[in-house]
Amino acid sequence: MPRAGLSRPLLTARAAEIADENGWDQLTLAAVAGAVGVRQPSLYKHVESLAALRRDVSVAGARDLADALTSAAVGRSGPAALGAMADAYRDYARRFPGRYAASVVAPAPGDEEHERIAARVIEVIGAVLAEFGLAGDDVIHAIRALRSMLHGFVAIESAGGFAMPQDLEESYRRMVDGFAATLAHG
Repeated sequence: MPRAGLSRPLLTARAAEIADENGWDQLTLAAVAGAVGVRQPSLYKHVESLAALRRDVSVAGARDLADALTSAAVGRSGPAALGAMADAYRDYARRFPGRYAASVVAPAPGDEEHERIAARVIEVIGAVLAEFGLAGDDVIHAIRALRSMLHGFVAIESAGGFAMPQDLEESYRRMVDGFAATLAHG
């Protein structure tokens, strides 16, 4: 019989918090069990495996990221929308590092829910980039470039890799503005 109060959504939420606190690679069933005050075998009444729990955190992370990007872009266009969306991306990665790491995990083939949620992230970014006159494969290439650029920046930033004395915010802004200018003149 499942323990009262435990549910898959509750375990997913706690797993997401653990991933944020300890790192995505440190998410274990033992850590989740300890956080909710049960023995690890009790979790199997609610979730089949660590892989299933990680999948749920990935879906939740991608959903939250898509929501943040959408909220940032709404009511804006062109460089303003791109800048606001990039800021929301960076902010999400900073505030929720474990969920962010989970959000970039590709869905397993045939996982329709995860594919649908991951596609929302791509659709939001694509809609903003399409305002620069991109179409077809050019949109996909620009999405990949923007995600890689932002992911690289937040990864280096979170690892403390930007130790030089120059203003980090200035570097970030120049990167985003430069990408927008490239698209505008491309």
